Amino acid sequence: MAGRNKTVISEFFLLGLPIEPEQQNLFYALFLAMYLTTVLGNLLIIVLIRLDSHLHTPMYLFLSNLSFSDLCFSSVTMPKLLQNMQSQDSSIPYAGCLTQMYFFLFFGDLESFLLVAMAYDRYVAICLPLHYTTIMSPKLCLSLVVLSWVLTTLHAMLHTLLMARLYFCANSVIPHFFCDMSALLKLSCSDTRVNELVIIFMGGLILVIPFLLIIMSYARIVSSILKVPSARGIRKAFSTCGSHLSVVSLFYGTVIGLYLCPSANNSTVKETVMAVMYTVVTPMLNPFIYSLRNRDMKGALGRVFCKKIFS
Repeated sequence: MAGRNKTVISEFFLLGLPIEPEQQNLFYALFLAMYLTTVLGNLLIIVLIRLDSHLHTPMYLFLSNLSFSDLCFSSVTMPKLLQNMQSQDSSIPYAGCLTQMYFFLFFGDLESFLLVAMAYDRYVAICLPLHYTTIMSPKLCLSLVVLSWVLTTLHAMLHTLLMARLYFCANSVIPHFFCDMSALLKLSCSDTRVNELVIIFMGGLILVIPFLLIIMSYARIVSSILKVPSARGIRKAFSTCGSHLSVVSLFYGTVIGLYLCPSANNSTVKETVMAVMYTVVTPMLNPFIYSLRNRDMKGALGRVFCKKIFS
């Protein structure tokens, strides 16, 4: 490794999505529509929760933070992707690349922790309804949110500082549409073993454990509902839990598959498609799955619009 030139890289070049030139405009319109849907859907949820006092409850505190996280998570990568699809210049400064990586990790981790908090909230509400107000006190809810923000800040900073210590050789082309951590490690001509060990160890704490906690929470919810059989209740439980778990599995499944269980057989195209699923599709689906189908949210939407019309 000492025999190789250690070049000071001032910028990287993002290869982007593996799209044929004649399909560029079609995919640009598709991703633009998906991004606008993500932004508008999550902004609507944040505004409704802020304006309607009926939604000032623990569940909607977590939902508003999740919507903010989804909005920012998508905004970390999508504007640059859309710009590169319409521009011949796909460069990104070295500092800009590390900054993008930091916020990508930050908001991705934040979503992971908030999904756990929401699953726990639903578990207490359904399995321990008489103790809900005691357990899910404002102090506990605020503590969970603050803890999520602090832990994600530390985790994202750790990986960013470890990446900043590496040297990069002459090849500065990232075969991705954003500054992905694993793609950057492949370009480095330094020893990346420490980075890889930290990814595996911290990934277990940040991804695998939260995912298992969410599965356990929903398993307890389903078990609790089945003890009191009701056709309507069972249908509603499986509809709600099924939709929630499908999005959770999509998010965690692709992230765990990419970063904790990488395969030598994974092509760049396959990895890019998997990244699109959790960076673009999941933030767009979350508002519909968690909120906009919700009766409380529909009621709040009606109340806010009626108040504006009559005022």
